[in-house]
Amino acid sequence: MTGGNVDTRSDEDLLRAHVQGDPDAFAALITRHHTYLWSLACRTSGNPDDAADALQDALLNAHRMAGQFRSDAKVTSWLHRIVVNACLDRIRRNRSRMTVAIPEYDVLPLADGHDQMAAVDLSVSIGRALDELPPDQRAAVIAVDVEGLSVSEAAQRLGIPTGTVKSRCSRGRLRLAQILGHLRVA
Repeated sequence: MTGGNVDTRSDEDLLRAHVQGDPDAFAALITRHHTYLWSLACRTSGNPDDAADALQDALLNAHRMAGQFRSDAKVTSWLHRIVVNACLDRIRRNRSRMTVAIPEYDVLPLADGHDQMAAVDLSVSIGRALDELPPDQRAAVIAVDVEGLSVSEAAQRLGIPTGTVKSRCSRGRLRLAQILGHLRVA
């Protein structure tokens, strides 16, 4: 890759070149997928600060573990799994620290459905509800219901059996229905 040109090598070729010592290959690979990986980290972590830290940890791990990549999966699936695992690790670490919740006095009830802000309010409510799910359920629900992956694709990306994805989605959806029950129209 030279002076602003896009590297046209496949993801697998870039990762292989990185392992073989190409100093630009890993950067080209990450540049290609950074937007997706960042949005994944944000959705999984629940806040931009933790997402940034988790993504940095994930990219360092991917850089170091590139030689262990097996070509039985897509590079993007491998990166997805590393990012989700880094986010879940950070969530676990954060939970082990003592925190005190700050009351949210500025939360307004949902606006009228005809109001343009209603969609924003709904999005915020759903985001907050997702934040209340356990990290493993959140990751499964986001993969299947937000990203639109099939159960088998989500299982592959998360590195868990399909039955586990189904049960985590089921429990997560049930919990979301309870949390968001106030949004039901009578």
